[in-house]
Amino acid sequence: MNSPQLNIAVLCGGQSSEHEISLISAHNIVEVLLKNPRYEISVIYITQEGEWSKINSAKDFLNGNWKNKTQLIALTPGQSKRPWKIVNQGHDERVDVVFPVLHGTKGEDGAMQGLLEILNIPYVGASVLSSAMCMNKIITKKILRASDIDLADWLVVTEENLPKIKTQEIIDELGLPLFVKPASQGSSVGVMKVKKVDELIPAIKNALKYDPEILLEEAIIGQEIECSVLGNENPKASMPGEVVPHDEFYSYRAKYLDKNGADLLIPARLLESTARQVQEIAVKAYKLLNVFGMARVDFFVTNTHDIYLNELNAIPGFTQISMYPKMWEASGLSYADLLDELIRLAIARFEKEKKLVHAYEQAKSEK
Repeated sequence: MNSPQLNIAVLCGGQSSEHEISLISAHNIVEVLLKNPRYEISVIYITQEGEWSKINSAKDFLNGNWKNKTQLIALTPGQSKRPWKIVNQGHDERVDVVFPVLHGTKGEDGAMQGLLEILNIPYVGASVLSSAMCMNKIITKKILRASDIDLADWLVVTEENLPKIKTQEIIDELGLPLFVKPASQGSSVGVMKVKKVDELIPAIKNALKYDPEILLEEAIIGQEIECSVLGNENPKASMPGEVVPHDEFYSYRAKYLDKNGADLLIPARLLESTARQVQEIAVKAYKLLNVFGMARVDFFVTNTHDIYLNELNAIPGFTQISMYPKMWEASGLSYADLLDELIRLAIARFEKEKKLVHAYEQAKSEK
């Protein structure tokens, strides 16, 4: 007997500065999912103002002519498998799994994950807590350093303590160059590389446009290495890849928009033993941050083979030049099979958590 068709809702757009990248990633995912007869695909578009609408058809989304072909939807919390309805029609929409392809604020920081929990629907990727921890670079660093994972040294600056900071003391502690990063933004948004003392304060002020907390981080000179991790309780790491930026660092544009912005090498130019260590550390960090589904883990590896973890991205890009799916393809897992596995993992986690709730309710009733 054939398995029943699954209704997959792909969420895209969103309220962050990475809105357009979300659409590109979602386009690639929808294009592949549509080829699988086991899936019925709907595309839910979230505007930058936060309005939700259903695109009339996934094919409309793929052909690019869809902005005027949407139907406003209203969320219906508590209705399992029917998390929203079409406003002008009044009928509920059946959804088996949500695939959030939302980068940045209110997409991969735990906010959307919390909403999907309230809607009581399986969703691809990390939970509320792990999404929030991965998004906040300061929290990530504190957890990983406490577990003896090597990281670049850092300091934290806020708008309130900006007038009190002493530039030379920062330079003495972190050296030059150093990086200035918003604490809770992804994809190098707001990141600047500071090479001169007088560039530091302007870089901090620029980063404060994106986040109230700013990370000042020691620059590690070395190869930029990435590793894809996939799984729930027993995650696996892909073959590591290497990014060779053509600019000062791997910028937002190079990551997602400019196919000539960097050379992407898979496998990475690493000793076999170093590559294994990268994979082991990637899985260790993934587990420490309690990630489910997927994450891309980024590293620096020095010429003396020292490994420094940079960050984890819980909703990595799925554009044509994104490393997460490319590394899995090089490791023997096709794009289509990767998406199938992510959907399977989402359902498995949801069913496991549902059993825990039922067990709790049963124990309570027996008292």
